[in-house]
Amino acid sequence: MDFVRGILLEVETLNKPKMAEFLDADSTESDLKKLGYHLAMLVEEVGYLKGMPVPLLGGKIWHDLELTWQGHDFLDSVRDDNVWELTKKSAESAGGFTVEILAALAKGFVKQKIEKHTGIPIEI
Repeated sequence: MDFVRGILLEVETLNKPKMAEFLDADSTESDLKKLGYHLAMLVEEVGYLKGMPVPLLGGKIWHDLELTWQGHDFLDSVRDDNVWELTKKSAESAGGFTVEILAALAKGFVKQKIEKHTGIPIEI
């Protein structure tokens, strides 16, 4: 999940990046496949990103990547490194997790943090 979080943070930072912008000169074919797989999942399955697929050699590469509303929501809940580490540790201690569970855990930790700082209870 660190890889996915990293992708989302990069997409937010860059202006409609192309898939190639995530790779460097040392990237291997395995790196390309891993990135392509995760981008496809984030666009087509989870809906955290939108982008333009470009067919290439029986596969596809992605251009003009952008965060969706859901992508911004998830990223905002896992942006803080401390919240992210707590979220991962909690999910790992349970023995398994889904993206939805990670998002809910992260939102719960953010909620606690806000309530601690403001004294205002928040319902989500």
